Amino acid sequence: MLIIGIAGGTGSGKTTVARSVIDNQGTDKVTFISQDNYYKEQSQLSMEEREIVNYDHPLAFDNELMIEHLLLLKQGQPAYAPVYDFTTHARFKDRQIELLPSRIVILEGLHVLFDERLRELLDIKVFVDTDPDVRILRRVLRDIEERGRTIQSIHDQYLNTVKPMHEAFIEPSKKYADIILPEGGHNQVGIQLLSILTEKYLNGDRVWSK
Repeated sequence: MLIIGIAGGTGSGKTTVARSVIDNQGTDKVTFISQDNYYKEQSQLSMEEREIVNYDHPLAFDNELMIEHLLLLKQGQPAYAPVYDFTTHARFKDRQIELLPSRIVILEGLHVLFDERLRELLDIKVFVDTDPDVRILRRVLRDIEERGRTIQSIHDQYLNTVKPMHEAFIEPSKKYADIILPEGGHNQVGIQLLSILTEKYLNGDRVWSK
């Protein structure tokens, strides 16, 4: 099993890169895992308490569960990822995503290169490097359209947690990357490079050593 980790700041184009590789190889050959589904369960907190949690810090994620699921997939067993509700800051009680083992697993998220335990499981480590102004504009659109946020709440969160956490944790994790992709989903050469590596792996040609 080939495990690819794709990290980068909010709105950098991580998911676009992952989806492009999946489209090139076929959904039947790739298992996609989003770190966003692994935010820690917050239902034990009041709504007021949930709203002040720093969701941009690496400790906001349940990496233990994610690692457990990756190990299950490596053993050829299915895993069941939680589904996170960004409007209530809690996991859905009655929804899960079935993750089936396949030859390629793509793990995408803000901090997938930060945790040493996760890095040890990754065969290819990718960092999507996109200009901050582009990233924040994408985040504004996403948070308004998909998560029902207001401009004021996006502004406050960006200055209070998103920007400081990016500078403290995400940007420094770039040093662990094997491949750095400027401009994310717009970098067709970089996406083709990833696709070529995954295709060679599927054809039994291991062109790198860990």
